[in-house]
Amino acid sequence: MFTGIIEEIGEITAIAPSGDGWRLTVRAPRAAADAVHGESIAVSGVCLTVVGSTDDTFDTDVMKQTLDVAAIGGAVVGTRVNIEKAMPVGARLGGHIVQGHVDGVGEVLEVRPGAQWSVLRISLPADLAPLVVDKGSISVDGTSLTVSAVSDPGASSAWFEVSLIPETLAATTLGARAVGDRVNLETDILARHVERLLAFRPTTSAAPEGGSR
Repeated sequence: MFTGIIEEIGEITAIAPSGDGWRLTVRAPRAAADAVHGESIAVSGVCLTVVGSTDDTFDTDVMKQTLDVAAIGGAVVGTRVNIEKAMPVGARLGGHIVQGHVDGVGEVLEVRPGAQWSVLRISLPADLAPLVVDKGSISVDGTSLTVSAVSDPGASSAWFEVSLIPETLAATTLGARAVGDRVNLETDILARHVERLLAFRPTTSAAPEGGSR
């Protein structure tokens, strides 16, 4: 479990085929310093398991399914990634509950820089649109953010916006995002559970003719 508070920006230093997936080597000195085999680290919002480490790098396997559904499938050597270690029990929840289970990929549609702030507009897959609400939480490349605007329900293409403060611009990879970049999206876990529960609610049958209910 993660909080979406990025601890450092890492860099992919090696990509090697591993079956139908990849083995990644990520340089992230802060995370690698005390990394242990089998622990979870979120790499740009993707929960991955450490299979080896040095003083400043860690290795992790990425299966084909993850490569197919997450933006990390387009990574190359040199790609910068957001790093967060799993939240210890009893720690403060500084962001929101992030599982590291990517729901889909969005594309940066617009970047509106300001004197200090920057606003990103990001496309939203149609099936995720009902789960994203104004002032709600969303994880973008593993970063816990507050939604600042959303498209209308009847819009032909769904999108949402996030407003990035100077700290987020400096401490995450989002400060370097440009139009056309693909980003990992994880919607709020509570919204996903509500959607699933509603899917099992029985539909109300009409009252029989000539009678009342």
